[in-house]
Amino acid sequence: MKKILYSLFLIVSLLFASCDALDLSPEDYYGSGNFWKNTSQVDGYMNGLNTYLRNNYSMFYVLGELRGGNQRIGTSSLNTSLDYSVIRSQLLSKDNTGISNWNGLYSSIMRINLAISEMENGANFLNENEKNYYLGQAYGLRALYYFMLYRTYGGVPIVTKVEILNGKVTAEKFYVERATPQETMNFLKEDIARSESYFGTNITIDKNKWSKYATLMLKAEIHMWAAKVSITDYTATGQTDLSIAKTALNEIIGKFSLLGNFKSIFSASNKENSEIIFTLHFADNEATNWGGMFLYQDAVFINQVYGRNGEKITGDTLNLKGTGGVFRHEYIEDFWKTYDAEDTRRDATFLEYYQSKDNSGKLSGFGCVMLKGVGSVNSNNNHIYDSDVIIYRYADALLMMAECENGLGNPCASYINQIRQRAYGANYSGHEYTEGTYAENELAILHERDKEFVWEGKRWFDVVRMHDANKKSLAFSNGGNYPSTSPLLNQDEAYKLLWPVDASTLNVNPLLEQTPGY
Repeated sequence: MKKILYSLFLIVSLLFASCDALDLSPEDYYGSGNFWKNTSQVDGYMNGLNTYLRNNYSMFYVLGELRGGNQRIGTSSLNTSLDYSVIRSQLLSKDNTGISNWNGLYSSIMRINLAISEMENGANFLNENEKNYYLGQAYGLRALYYFMLYRTYGGVPIVTKVEILNGKVTAEKFYVERATPQETMNFLKEDIARSESYFGTNITIDKNKWSKYATLMLKAEIHMWAAKVSITDYTATGQTDLSIAKTALNEIIGKFSLLGNFKSIFSASNKENSEIIFTLHFADNEATNWGGMFLYQDAVFINQVYGRNGEKITGDTLNLKGTGGVFRHEYIEDFWKTYDAEDTRRDATFLEYYQSKDNSGKLSGFGCVMLKGVGSVNSNNNHIYDSDVIIYRYADALLMMAECENGLGNPCASYINQIRQRAYGANYSGHEYTEGTYAENELAILHERDKEFVWEGKRWFDVVRMHDANKKSLAFSNGGNYPSTSPLLNQDEAYKLLWPVDASTLNVNPLLEQTPGY
C-alpha cells in the first residue's frame, strides 16, 4: 500500500514523461489546477493509461497462463533455468507467493481513478460525446485491472478515490480492507456496466486503445466467471449470468472475422488485422517485449539439435541474429502432442527440435520454442521483438460463445467448428466436432482454447472457470491437465485456485487479511 501512495506522487512524471505540454511538479499538478484544462491534456492522459496497460503486458501471461500445467518446470530442453518454478509447480504458500504487491496493479488503478474523478466532476471543456468516450475507456480499463485481481485473489481492496485530492495525505487514508468476493464481483459488474453505458452507440475503434468492443468482451468474461466460479462467500449464478454474457458476445459476433491463415494473425507486418479486437502495440524505437525469452540461444541450439527431418539444425532458423534471450519459458511435449500434423496451429505456434538421434534415425529429447512473439527484422537489419500482445481477438469471442451456449443447454459445435475449419484448412474434413454431453463439450472447448491461445494469457483462467460433469472446476480433473494422468490441483488444494498475499503487503496495511487457506 505504501507503494500505491508513492506512485500517486509520481503519476505526472511517469505518465507524461514524453509529453511536452506538461512540466509540473507533483505539488503543482494536484494543487494548482493547471491540469485538466483542455482536450489535448485529457487525450494525452488517456493515451498514458493505455500505455501503462502495455507496460503491464506480462500480467496476462503471469496471472493467466503460468499455472496452466502445459509448460516445463525447472530446466529447459536446452539446459537453461526456467523462470517462475514456484508458480508453475502450484507450490504457492504464504512464504512463496509468486508475485507481490498485488502484482503492482493498484498504481494503474489510481491513475484511472484520477481520470474518472476529474472527468465526472469537471472537465467541462469536453463535449458530452468526448467525455462519455473517455469515461467508457476509463471504466473499462479499471474493470480489467480489478477483474485480473479478482480472478487472482478473490476479494480485494476496492479503491475508487484519489485521496490526495481531498486534503492532507496520511498513510491511514490508504489502509483499505479486502472486500468480500461478492462485493468485488458486484463492483466489477457495476464498473463494466458504466463503461458500456458511457460508450453508448460509440463504436469508434483504434485496436491499440480500449473500445466498446473491448468492454463487451470483458463484460462477457466477467459474467461468465460470475456464472461458473464460486469463491468463498460468492456462489456462481449459472444461466442468469451466462445469458448476459451471451448478449454481450452477440454484439461482437459478425463484426470481426477470422483470418484464413492462423500464422498471419501474429505477424509483425499484419498488425490490427480483421481478427483483432484489442491489442497492446509494440514497435521499434517505441517499446518491445520479452518474446526472446521463449526462443533459442545460438550457442546451445545451432549445430546442437536436430530438426524434425532428422538433420542437424545448422543455421539461424528464425533469423534471430543472436537476439534470443536466455531461454526461460518452454511448453511440454505432452501438450505439443495434442496437436495433430494437419492442425496448422502447431507449426505456427511452435518450432520443435530434438537433442539426440540414434543409429536407426530415431529422434529423442524433445524441445520446442514458441513462435507467436518472434518479432521482425527492422530497417537496420536488427531483429526486434515488436510482436503485439493480443488481449482479445475474434476466435476468443467464438469460443466464449460456444461455452455460453453449452452452459445454456444449446448447441455449441458450430462455434468450435469455425475455429477448427480455419485450423485445418483444406484438411478440415474428418476433424469436425460433433455435439456431445455438457462435460464433453466443455472439455472440447477447453482443448480448442488451449491450442488456439498459447502465450495469450488464457489457459489458467480457462481451466479454473470451466467444468466437469459435476460442475466442478477442470483444475481438479485429469482431463484438464497435460498429461491427463493427474489433475492440476487435488480437491484438498481448492484454496490454491486463488493466490496468497505476500507478507510485505500484509505488513504495511493492518486491515488486510491473508487469502483463506494460506
